[in-house]
Amino acid sequence: MDLTHFLARLLGLYCLVISIMMLSRRQAVLAILTNCVQNRALLFLVELLGLAAGLAIVLGHNLWSSGLLALIVTFIGWLALIRSIILLFLSPEAIGRFIRAVRYEQNYYLFTAIPLFFGLYLTVAGLLTG
Repeated sequence: MDLTHFLARLLGLYCLVISIMMLSRRQAVLAILTNCVQNRALLFLVELLGLAAGLAIVLGHNLWSSGLLALIVTFIGWLALIRSIILLFLSPEAIGRFIRAVRYEQNYYLFTAIPLFFGLYLTVAGLLTG
């Protein structure tokens, strides 16, 4: 199994599990998000883990012209890396303002559907083509 298929399966299953949990526990997830933004140490830890994951994917799998599956895996790595770098430099207050600006609570199911969609695609494509 090559790295693209491994990462597609890993990221796909991760997205599926997280999305299904989010769909089934909306109030708990919203409370956790609020608490995480207010807890500077926890927020910092989450940002560092995201940075490490993004760097690992970008450094190990920076493939832009090897097909759609490889492109999506690479894009997710870059997205995680850029998101984590931005969050490291934003204050918790700015992050809270951003969450309110995108109307996260009102658009909760949209924000849950996005990783669900990518999770389904990555899992199926990673299993069928690998």
